Amino acid sequence: MHHEIMLGLLKGELHAAPLEDPQRILDVGTGTGLWAIDAADKYPMAEVIGTDLSPIQPTWVPPNCKFEVDDAAQPWTFRDNSFDFVHCRNISQGIENWPKFMSEVYRCTVPGGYAELAEVGLEGKCDDGTMADDHPIKVHLALCGKAMEKINRPGPKRDVMISYLENAGFVDVQAFTYKQPIGPWPKEKRLKQIGAMLLMNARTAFHAYGMAAFTRILEMDPVEAEKLCEAAYTSALNKNNHVYNEFFVVYGRKPAADEE
Repeated sequence: MHHEIMLGLLKGELHAAPLEDPQRILDVGTGTGLWAIDAADKYPMAEVIGTDLSPIQPTWVPPNCKFEVDDAAQPWTFRDNSFDFVHCRNISQGIENWPKFMSEVYRCTVPGGYAELAEVGLEGKCDDGTMADDHPIKVHLALCGKAMEKINRPGPKRDVMISYLENAGFVDVQAFTYKQPIGPWPKEKRLKQIGAMLLMNARTAFHAYGMAAFTRILEMDPVEAEKLCEAAYTSALNKNNHVYNEFFVVYGRKPAADEE
């Protein structure tokens, strides 16, 4: 569901980087593999590899797409300069050492190739004053962020994501921020559909993201944690509260040999 939501935010595009005839694409933390499958369909001339810790991807895939079980936090086994595009989406809660991770991304990107980071921020926002400070979604996201800080996996921020790419050596870094409505409150049709899909996702997402973080990391009482997760979902049903969080997409280009 979230794959479709992010496609909607990007107006149907799989990425923001300006790719031209890529030959090899790597999708790090591929999850269900849907992005990699769509990329393989879009770029039939390219070999697309999706890696993840969990082998949960389908077996019925395009012939130019394959999946490998791998831990992206460990040293990569791919050759230097082996991918025209390295795509990393929704992996921030799994990465503790970003400089180490980004050094592998840079090493495996071909000169002139691109790397892209796409992450959802952990901050509830509102532009018209309809979200109180104690709004359950705002509290839920803030506590998730606090938990991630505590285990050295801080929530995504646009400027920090830019620095990850620039510090690794990428140039021409471009960053984009999209509002992800939590619930079908927007008037604009596309965003209303995105908000409706997010509401469907939220039925389980607030619990899935929150319970372990609240009880194991922040040591909240399980009953109180459950109440907060349920309250966050219930509040998302209220169209009078115009709450959103942000989706950040940042890409950079590895310098060509003569530029280096």
